[in-house]
Amino acid sequence: MVYEQMTKRQGLALLLDPEKADLEALPISENVLPDYIFVGGSTGGDTTAFVRSLKAAVSNRQLEIPIVLFPGNAAQFTPEADAILFLSLLSGRNPEWLVGQQIHAAHTIQKSGIESIPTAYILIDGGVETSTMRVTGTDPIPSDKIDLIVDTAIAAEMMGKKLIYLEAGSGAKVPVSSEIIRAVKAHVSIPLIVGGGIRTPEAMDAAYRSGADIVVVGNHFEDHPEDLSLFCRKAETLHSDDERYMRLALAEAEKALAADEIPIGCVIVSQNQIIGRGHNLTETLDDVTAHAEMQAITAAAQTVGGKYLPDATLYVTVEPCIMCAGAIGWAQIKRIVYGASDPKRGFATFAPRAFHPKANITSGVLESECRSLIQEFFKKKRS
Repeated sequence: MVYEQMTKRQGLALLLDPEKADLEALPISENVLPDYIFVGGSTGGDTTAFVRSLKAAVSNRQLEIPIVLFPGNAAQFTPEADAILFLSLLSGRNPEWLVGQQIHAAHTIQKSGIESIPTAYILIDGGVETSTMRVTGTDPIPSDKIDLIVDTAIAAEMMGKKLIYLEAGSGAKVPVSSEIIRAVKAHVSIPLIVGGGIRTPEAMDAAYRSGADIVVVGNHFEDHPEDLSLFCRKAETLHSDDERYMRLALAEAEKALAADEIPIGCVIVSQNQIIGRGHNLTETLDDVTAHAEMQAITAAAQTVGGKYLPDATLYVTVEPCIMCAGAIGWAQIKRIVYGASDPKRGFATFAPRAFHPKANITSGVLESECRSLIQEFFKKKRS
């Protein structure tokens, strides 16, 4: 299932327009492998023929890459792909692109059996008039209207969407800002796709670090196909399990920050599945025990239906305190990964033997990012 893969790891999506893409020029190989190939454009092209040629090219190179439709309208659907982003343009108010085109295609998509992923498409001003704006007759949300962007994303999740797609538009002068990505990530729990205006591996990395789960790059590779290897290598560095899950813990910490709580976040993983999440809620709940780890342990226990978690790994952005270390020990969690150390209140200073005797401890994962989030919070409190 393509969606299941999207929920498990950050990834790079190569966007190909059937009218423009040159399959022969793309250096896709075992060593240059994006996580997904999105196929679509705002105008047209023979999508079925293109996807068939794309699948043949991928097969001939003995590769496996999910091919996902990113359609500009109902006519661009083809059952040849592995999945389709069932898009609704929530940033606009044109009913044809909110639901009209979706109704035109619904029966055909259902009959095909293709995996359909309900996706909220939110167009954000990237400094240029895009083809999406022209085709749909809608305006993007101004990039300084962060509250409106966040509210749109929240509404999308409440309506049952499974993905949020923040799009600056094809050929955007500026990509979606880190501030916008962080704000949206702090308020939704579904995967976040970000695209438009990303032209360097560094810009892609900035989007990941801000909370993007999938980054989409398209136009740049039409002019510079040789750069695909640079992007793939950069994306691969983000795929280590510890960094990937710590980024999800950071996303939880961002939720705490948005609620004016000390920004600490935690996720618990077992057999490559997240079984518990949590962030600091001591102020919200008026409960001194409502630390991120405590919230995540409770959630994990409910998920597995038992109080012991011996096969789990706990990821937390800041070194656990004595209380949380004790709870982790009682839960028999045998691997703990944390980001920033806490010499004033951390377990290492006061209770180094609180964990299970066989526990394995890894520290310093994304340490600078975890620490800067805490420092930023307290700096604002002191100002």
